Amino acid sequence: MATDYDAPRKTDEELSAESLEDLKAQHASKTSSKVDVDEADLAETLELPGADLSDVSITVTVIPKKADEFTCSRCFLVNHQSQLAKEVKGLPVCNDCA
Repeated sequence: MATDYDAPRKTDEELSAESLEDLKAQHASKTSSKVDVDEADLAETLELPGADLSDVSITVTVIPKKADEFTCSRCFLVNHQSQLAKEVKGLPVCNDCA
């Protein structure tokens, strides 16, 4: 714990004046400020900016796989033949997954 050497020091009378009840009251006020929050409840009330996407439709153009491309059997990404590392049980595996 850091000590502030410039702070005024308490005398013996001031130290004895602090009763056990005062210390308990201070401790109780510090601990009572904590509130148990259920993460599920917090997630339900959390609203992200622009999160209402119910009326948005997304259109994506799908480009077919070319003759010099393959689909990795582990990550399912389409890669160029130069990324082919090996074949496991006849299935292609890319360099990233190998």
